[in-house]
Amino acid sequence: MASAGAFPLPNLQSKHRDLSFRFFFSDFLVQLGPPKPSPSKCPCRDWKFSVRTNAVYTEASRGPAVAPWKEKGNSSSDLDDISILNERIRKELGKRQGLRAGNKAVNSTEVEKYINTVKQQQQLGLQKLKGDNKDKGGIGYKVDPYTLESGDYVVHKKVGIGRFVAIKYDVSKSSSDPTEYVFIEYADGMAKLPVKQAARMLYRYNLPSETRRPRALSKLNDTSAWERRRVKGKVAVQKMVVDLMELYLHRLKQKRLSYRRTPAMAEFVSQFPYDPTQDQKQAFIDVEKDLTERETPMDRLICGDVGFGKTEVALRAIFIVVSAGKQAMVLAPTIVLAKQHFDVISERFCSYPHISIGLLCRFQKKSEKEEHLSSIKNGDLDIIVGTHALLGNRVVYNNLGLLIVDEEQRFGVKQKEKIASMKTSVDVLTLSATPIPRTLYLALTGFRDASLISTPPPERVPIKTHLSAYSKEKVLSAIKFELDRGGQVFYVLPRIKDLEEVMEFLEQSFSHVAIAIAHGKQYSKQLEETMKMFSLGDIKILICTNIVENGLNIQNANTIIIQEVQQFGLAQLYQLRGRVGRADKEAYAYLFYPDKSLLSEQALERLAAIEEYRDLGQGFQLAERDMGIRGFGSIFGEQQSGDIGNVGVDLFFEMLFESLSKVDEHRVISVSYKDAQFDVNITPRLSSEYISNINNPVELINEAERAAESDIWSLMQFTEQLRRQYGKEPHSMEILLKKLYVRRMAADLGIRRIYASGKKVVMTTNMSKKVFKLMTEAMTSDIHRNSLTYTGAEIKAELLLELPDEQLLNWIFQCLAELYASLPALVKY
Repeated sequence: MASAGAFPLPNLQSKHRDLSFRFFFSDFLVQLGPPKPSPSKCPCRDWKFSVRTNAVYTEASRGPAVAPWKEKGNSSSDLDDISILNERIRKELGKRQGLRAGNKAVNSTEVEKYINTVKQQQQLGLQKLKGDNKDKGGIGYKVDPYTLESGDYVVHKKVGIGRFVAIKYDVSKSSSDPTEYVFIEYADGMAKLPVKQAARMLYRYNLPSETRRPRALSKLNDTSAWERRRVKGKVAVQKMVVDLMELYLHRLKQKRLSYRRTPAMAEFVSQFPYDPTQDQKQAFIDVEKDLTERETPMDRLICGDVGFGKTEVALRAIFIVVSAGKQAMVLAPTIVLAKQHFDVISERFCSYPHISIGLLCRFQKKSEKEEHLSSIKNGDLDIIVGTHALLGNRVVYNNLGLLIVDEEQRFGVKQKEKIASMKTSVDVLTLSATPIPRTLYLALTGFRDASLISTPPPERVPIKTHLSAYSKEKVLSAIKFELDRGGQVFYVLPRIKDLEEVMEFLEQSFSHVAIAIAHGKQYSKQLEETMKMFSLGDIKILICTNIVENGLNIQNANTIIIQEVQQFGLAQLYQLRGRVGRADKEAYAYLFYPDKSLLSEQALERLAAIEEYRDLGQGFQLAERDMGIRGFGSIFGEQQSGDIGNVGVDLFFEMLFESLSKVDEHRVISVSYKDAQFDVNITPRLSSEYISNINNPVELINEAERAAESDIWSLMQFTEQLRRQYGKEPHSMEILLKKLYVRRMAADLGIRRIYASGKKVVMTTNMSKKVFKLMTEAMTSDIHRNSLTYTGAEIKAELLLELPDEQLLNWIFQCLAELYASLPALVKY
């Protein structure tokens, strides 16, 4: 059976008919006539086929009974040019929205409108990056030479990676006055740059991984290796930009009816018991406008420190959506946080008995789960709160309108992909105190709307943070101080196996104090009971894992001790510290590490950052710092550290923003398949053994032509289905398929005509010189890249000698396949 969307092929069984007919289609002419009867062999083996211009069917000798057309050394498992191209397209273009099978390209008018919108959004992102510093002409990624220390790795845009040595005075050849120079060590010598020039050309070399050390230093006298690395980084950047662009266009193309403003909303707002801060008010306005004034789904990030009022923003969004008869889902990374959200929402909506609320998580009994699943499917539940269980295949929503995601960074890759897939059809609100670099990056560059709540509530007091080597005396002193003032203590460790040992130690010193353990492997009832007793004040010291990282709001717990602090991420540390200081009492966070000599450079920098950003409302700045420490991690769910490692984080980011601001210059304007001419006269001859096993060979070629005319995915599906059904095609059929691939690729690349003149191959195209340059830089084959030149509206290739037609077809096929590989780095419409 052909797969969905694949082109059907004629049946394998041969059928003989006494008939004569002619078919005209595209530029093919096929003529068939009945043979004279022959008792010795199947009559259809003598049928004569002739195809005008493109193919001629001729009689051939009889071969083996199975797949008689197969040629020696050409088994179905061989990787031929077409198979290699198909695999590359599937790998490199498979995730692109605009190039998937069945997805039609956006028309030019729409693209122009969307690109203008993207550029406006980009300017907003750049303004956020620049802040109030009006003197910066570009993005502030270049390094100040005076901040460098001996041994730091730096990147010179034209020369490459070197090691900073020192800043010293020296006398130049053209002047007798001493000048300050930056001395940089390279693999083959020392370079010196005037400080002013260095400030314009140098970047700090950072990597997203633990180590800062590059694979090798660049060479002063041979910059070719560096140039290749820089180009590779540039192409990777451009691919990211286009992926961002297509995701953004795809979201803008989605439509939904805007929600109505109702008097009931004002009543709901009036029930909020606190006076909102200015930032909170702006976040309320932003979300309300997204829901009531836009016709595209909302995708907004609410970034606010712990306890700054993000939840109330989400509650108001939920009320708007549920009042319109739609369902709202609240997704939390842990059962503890999900339960707290459920309690808060239940309390806030207690005046609205007609709005039903449910909690779904893995700890529930089977009967309870089944009841909830049925209620969700039937629409009996309006607000559904839960953990990643809500993303399971068994959860079917009746009319989902809003998804609230709390602390997205805590979910796994598969869960994030499921969340991303939902964003095209429902409104999404993401809450985070320290956004993962991906969400932060999208917010900064304007490709995702963000509201920042950085103003603390009036009664909040900053948390005093102490960072030191572990000491039993310090631990006991900190706990005693908190207990003496009537408070409670969180004691956090990274591993479950260490909890019992700490409990034994504390029970010896505080024998009359209630102490308990909490972690994610406990039974749900046990964990729920422990958390309840701690929140009521019955338990004074809670020894736990980072299960308490999110959401817990216990006013009387104002000291947190975090042991083995180097095992936690920066965002985790910030969230854990936010468990205390929720009231007007001064709070303390004690961060203990085993021995500084055992910590990596990255771990030390992470700890310095958490201590530096101790003020309230600095989660956003902390996340920016986190980006500098470990790069921006996974941009699209795949680690990009290899591409970043080519040039370092800072230069990579500058290239990224430069590319974003010039997104309209990297567009490929495809042409119609019918307008793509391939003027190379080659006539493949298909054997009668091959066509005798096909019910309708004319229809087969017709389907091939239609597949090629549709898009590259349809042609790939046709070819693969052909091979599954009939085995690997003979060489002559492969030539016919290659001609179809050449025309399809040419049309997608904006090439109108391909012809040969002696040793020259000429391609008439509408692509710009910048697009041609980007394409050729991305090519892996030096032979093809070095032979191509761009002149006016033509791409020319100078061959070493005049090739026979079949070899010329193969050369053009491979050349276009190389150019086609760069499409992920270009906006296509």
